[in-house]
Amino acid sequence: MSEPAPTGEFHTISRGDTTIIEMPPRLSVLEAVPFKQNCQELLNSEPATKRLVLDFHRTTFVDSSGVGALVNILKLVQQQGRELVLREVHRPVMMVFSVTGLDRVLVFESQPESRSSENLSLNHEDFPVPHPSVRSRVKRAMDIVGGLVGLSITAVLFPVIAIAIKLDSPGPIFFRQIRCGLLGKRFWLWKFRSMCADAEARKGEVKNQVQGPLFKNENDPRITRVGKFLRRTSLDELPQFYNVVKGDMSLVGTRPPTPDEVERYEVPSWQRLNVKPGMTGEWQVNGRSRVRNFEDVIQLDLRYQQQWSLLYDVKLILKTLKIFWSKNTGAY
Repeated sequence: MSEPAPTGEFHTISRGDTTIIEMPPRLSVLEAVPFKQNCQELLNSEPATKRLVLDFHRTTFVDSSGVGALVNILKLVQQQGRELVLREVHRPVMMVFSVTGLDRVLVFESQPESRSSENLSLNHEDFPVPHPSVRSRVKRAMDIVGGLVGLSITAVLFPVIAIAIKLDSPGPIFFRQIRCGLLGKRFWLWKFRSMCADAEARKGEVKNQVQGPLFKNENDPRITRVGKFLRRTSLDELPQFYNVVKGDMSLVGTRPPTPDEVERYEVPSWQRLNVKPGMTGEWQVNGRSRVRNFEDVIQLDLRYQQQWSLLYDVKLILKTLKIFWSKNTGAY
């Protein structure tokens, strides 16, 4: 057995075909980037390692970047036919794994504390919130009140919108799509359908006009005539008030990405998942679809996290309403 040796800030111990990495007390973006790099270098330079054990006995905090690093390493280990095992995972970290669904795909050396999803909720005081907005009761109250008001407006407009969608093209009234929320947790996002019923199958026919993992086309042929109006006025997003009331989204937050978009993230980009996604936010009030560079979207999302306050949320909501009434939402 070799002596523990530092690999960056991570100590490793080799025992035959098993390599143990001692994880730091925190696994945020500052630690997640070198952690991923260290693991990649170790796996590439140590072909004898068949079993990689991550010792979490000191770790009490993991944010979305830490989740992203673990997801990347898990994929790499699986591609190479090796095994990834987690050891001594404490309750706060296990809560993060439960929320994101990682507890169902990761292998644990011993039974983690309270793995039942019923006991691991975002509202528990032990949950290591990655951003103060997540635990703000006032923000959540604003979401519930605003969401209920929004659903009331949606109910009034629903008959007209539903009839228009049905008369314009065959298919369902609503469109739902899996999106990634806080820490990468997946949820169903709801919209009024603005595309043809087989839009997902025809995605390969459309050229992407946006740089990076995003997908946008200003003249997307899959969008229906009614859909163009719904998108231009943002009426297609009214059903998302249900997502807000349910708690998957907030009135104000970051843009909710799709799983295939997140699959392409580098570890630092996962930071945008440290808050709940929002119906509006920096991206929506700063050009929305006209923002065509993914790095610009990331910077807008991170700016929201840095400047967040309840008053800042109110300002973004007022800006959104101003844009809506000016009929220049920037959406297509």
